[in-house]
Amino acid sequence: MSADPHHPYSPAVVAAGLVFVSGSLPLREDGTVVAGGRAALDAAVDTMRRRMATVGGRLEDVVKLTYFVTDIALRDTANEQFLDLWPEPRPARTVVGVSELPYGSVVEIDAVVKAP
Repeated sequence: MSADPHHPYSPAVVAAGLVFVSGSLPLREDGTVVAGGRAALDAAVDTMRRRMATVGGRLEDVVKLTYFVTDIALRDTANEQFLDLWPEPRPARTVVGVSELPYGSVVEIDAVVKAP
């Protein structure tokens, strides 16, 4: 994923032995938004995985996640996803309720990952 002139930031950056992954929306490869629930959460993780892979980051090396959700009730589904994806010891995580996200998305996830 390269920088888009409409989105002038890096998808992922390596600094101080860590990979910092920009907020990842629930987007399909064609750029359309995946709506609602677990499907949106999984799509956001897929976006995050693609972004971290650009600098060699891996899902199993995630140390911190922040989930931004437009409906705090999505937290329960996020907990299920979290348990499915990360075994003990799990990464640190924060869930923040927000009023709106880009493109009408219901979730955006950013991450800090141990660098390869």
